Amino acid sequence: MTLKIYYIDAFANKVFEGNPAAVIPLEHWLEEDILQKIAQENNLSETAYFVPTKKGYTIRWFTPLTEVNMCGHATLATAHVLFNELKKTKNSVLFYSNSGNLMVEQKDNYLSMDFPLQHIAPSKEFDIFEEIFNVTPIVVYQSMDYIVIFENEEIIKNLNPHLGLLKTLDLRGVIVTAKSTHYDFVCRFFAPKLGIDEDPVTGSAFTQLLSYWHTVLKKTTFISKQISKRGGEVNCEIKGSRCIIKGNTVKYLEGTIII
Repeated sequence: MTLKIYYIDAFANKVFEGNPAAVIPLEHWLEEDILQKIAQENNLSETAYFVPTKKGYTIRWFTPLTEVNMCGHATLATAHVLFNELKKTKNSVLFYSNSGNLMVEQKDNYLSMDFPLQHIAPSKEFDIFEEIFNVTPIVVYQSMDYIVIFENEEIIKNLNPHLGLLKTLDLRGVIVTAKSTHYDFVCRFFAPKLGIDEDPVTGSAFTQLLSYWHTVLKKTTFISKQISKRGGEVNCEIKGSRCIIKGNTVKYLEGTIII
């Protein structure tokens, strides 16, 4: 069996920026064990698979260790493949996923994702994050992930978390964030229990971050940056119960998997 594979840098203006995702088109779903083994072999934070339906595509995302219910950067990468490599559609594409229907549009030199805005709630967890990061946070919220708020951007840049303790947490991962001097806010994302010590740019994190920063900054549009080693800028906007997340994509690799 042979499968096409693409490596796409998402939230990037050129190769070696943003977050790389593997994208694999399928005509029908393969056994889950095969999907997981391919993702493990790719060893990227996410491998996305998609299968055509009558009105769009069903999409699934796998880390090297497990399937996840939402991934922004790999959705952006999949839309790039459909728009620019396979030429299946020009302006918009609808994905069916475990997180509901997700629309991606190509306009204004960006790919624009329409994702559900996530509700966040205060978390009772606090002391564990002081131990994990060796810095006292301002406050901690939780949603799909923990959202840990720190005093300033320099703290976020210099955090060196205890990965072993991060693996003991019950949620998917941990987002750390603070106000920024050049952006509305900055962030980083850690999910070692999924095989991702630190994710370069995490689109799904912004579906939670916007719920917090909308309350603090009294804004609905944001320019932000995930300040990982690769880094990536993310433009985002709240529209009712949805959030629009924008970014650029660049193809790094196109090849064939032989199984």
